Amino acid sequence: MAEKKVVIDIGDGAALPRRRDRGLFSAWWISLIGALGLIAYLCITRPDPYWRVLKFLPDGIVVTFQVTIMSILLALVLGLITGLGRISKNRVINLIASTYVEVVRGIPLLVQLFYIYFALGQVFANLPDSNALFIFLKNMPPLVAAVIAMGFCYGAYMGEVFRAGIESIDHGQTEAARSLGFNRTQTMFYVILPQAWRTILPPVGNEFIALLKDSSLVSILAVSDILRRGREFASVTFNYFETYTMVALVYLVITLILSKAVSTMEERLNYYERR
Repeated sequence: MAEKKVVIDIGDGAALPRRRDRGLFSAWWISLIGALGLIAYLCITRPDPYWRVLKFLPDGIVVTFQVTIMSILLALVLGLITGLGRISKNRVINLIASTYVEVVRGIPLLVQLFYIYFALGQVFANLPDSNALFIFLKNMPPLVAAVIAMGFCYGAYMGEVFRAGIESIDHGQTEAARSLGFNRTQTMFYVILPQAWRTILPPVGNEFIALLKDSSLVSILAVSDILRRGREFASVTFNYFETYTMVALVYLVITLILSKAVSTMEERLNYYERR
């Protein structure tokens, strides 16, 4: 059974370093060593304020990863459902999934954050406190609103990733599974998706990196992520240049490490596939 391979466009995220691309691989090392070296130099030569800023950020780093991980998990679930809906032969399901993708991708993430946290609260404020769900929606915590907004937004992009990955598998795989007595659900989850995951994983990793950078937007909801913590420090000390320089360097180091992890995972998948 031949398997058709396609390349999924991973969008406008950061380029992932690969061993076969020596220029990009060297650029990754230069960027990482340069960022770490600059952080160390600034903290040693000017501990006030750079070292003070760095000590102020760990709580924000933890919150940033919490938001990113929970959002990406929600986005994966929505993306799988959307991807299956996009290839569904049921016209209603296909239309709903396609509309969700088109609408969400056409609205900026910042607007979606404002809408879910502020606007929805106004809608449910006029409803009676008849059950716990309405009460929760009226008083939605900022962290929950941030996760829902980011997961809902990136779920649309994940849907296209899953759709492209599923369609990259040769139709002969489906015919072979059906000839063995598998129904459509069994064919999808036991045959198609396990093979498509090798194609899906690299762009999912890239979306994870992009989502981590976009998580800086949740600071507008009073979520104490890296940017919010930096803003709190700068508002007290008025060291705006020094604070946001350190925030940028911390984001850069985290992004570089994650990009390397994703590229290593992709290389391992390709290695096992060749074997």
